[in-house]
Amino acid sequence: MAGRLQGKVALITGTGGGQGRAAAQLFAAEGATVVGCDLKVEGAEETVQMVRDAGGTMTSAQPLDLGKYEDVKEWVDSAASEHGGIDILYNNAAGAVFNSIKKMSEEEWHRILRNELDLVFYACRAAWPHLAAGGPSAIVNTASMQGIISIRSAPGGFAHAATKHGVIGMTRELASEGGPDGIRVNSISPGLIITPATEWMKDLPGAIESCLEHQIIQRAGEPEDIARAALFLASDEAAFITGENLVVDGGFTVV
Repeated sequence: MAGRLQGKVALITGTGGGQGRAAAQLFAAEGATVVGCDLKVEGAEETVQMVRDAGGTMTSAQPLDLGKYEDVKEWVDSAASEHGGIDILYNNAAGAVFNSIKKMSEEEWHRILRNELDLVFYACRAAWPHLAAGGPSAIVNTASMQGIISIRSAPGGFAHAATKHGVIGMTRELASEGGPDGIRVNSISPGLIITPATEWMKDLPGAIESCLEHQIIQRAGEPEDIARAALFLASDEAAFITGENLVVDGGFTVV
């Protein structure tokens, strides 16, 4: 049986670990040619080797700063030139800053706008003409459940909430723009997912437990939980879905 992404070229940002690594492995296992990138050189190279060791096809650019449009455009254009186009863009990479309104500096505010909102715009802008030229294609953006609800157990998230609200709104509007060009655009809002960025919660007494109090499924999520959702939205199985925000949070937002 052919893989669910057989013959597709998939660009995934932030493949040096966590959700990006899980997605690279899963997309490649389902037949995609994966083109990754990350600021973390060692982690990105490890992911490429893991994919290749499993029989998949992947290349990666590292270090790549997704907050610099010209660098993003070069990465996207090079991938399209090498592989004859692109079919999927998965905007996984992000970098949150948590601080209260009383303490957040201008520099922190602009850093989170850059690392959670600008980089999604840059990648979408650079990839758009290639996605439009290739026929039916898909963009998957990463939002957050904090772009939907306020989370009292995670204070200091107002800037993160602002950017993720922005990603959800951008997703809806890009879906409208992309319809005539055959580009589907959806987003994923993860809940509590244990990745290298959230490992610290395991060492903070009560941190995970306080989240699970508000959750139906009594476990923290794993990167693979998000990768499977991204695979679905990127695949032809979601051919009639666009402009949606898929919440993958163990039921946190419905309690």
